[in-house]
Amino acid sequence: METENKTAPNEPHIPVKKKKHTMRKWFIIFISLLLLGGGGFVYVRYYFVFGTGIKTGTLNYVVHKGFIFKTYEGELILTGITSNEQGIKSNEFSFSISNRELAEEMMRLGGKQLELSYKEYLAPLPWRGHSKFVVNKIISVSEASSSGVPYVNQIHL
Repeated sequence: METENKTAPNEPHIPVKKKKHTMRKWFIIFISLLLLGGGGFVYVRYYFVFGTGIKTGTLNYVVHKGFIFKTYEGELILTGITSNEQGIKSNEFSFSISNRELAEEMMRLGGKQLELSYKEYLAPLPWRGHSKFVVNKIISVSEASSSGVPYVNQIHL
């Protein structure tokens, strides 16, 4: 005996279609990779600490400035001098300060010999400051001497 298809003669035969969403799937994968890559770039460029260090010198100034984002900026004149092809010039270390209390403390220490700890980022952020170097603490403070050599560390913060 032959087996027959037992469908009613009036019922239409509807083939089952396989859903093909390959274009949609690849678009979602592409957008996800784009977002991941963009997020990784922003993290490395603006939030990854590239380096840390300590600089010692005489505090020249600390100012609070900016049009939209008011940030604390400062400059340290490093101990010693260097010569270049044009003559002798002093080393200057420009930095930003993200901590308000630290910046106000440093404003009162102008002209003193400071040892500062800082973090270096690959690029500055407008609300963090204008420099890629951000001071995070004062290690020591002493009176500056005319020879550029500090007397004695007096304050440890």
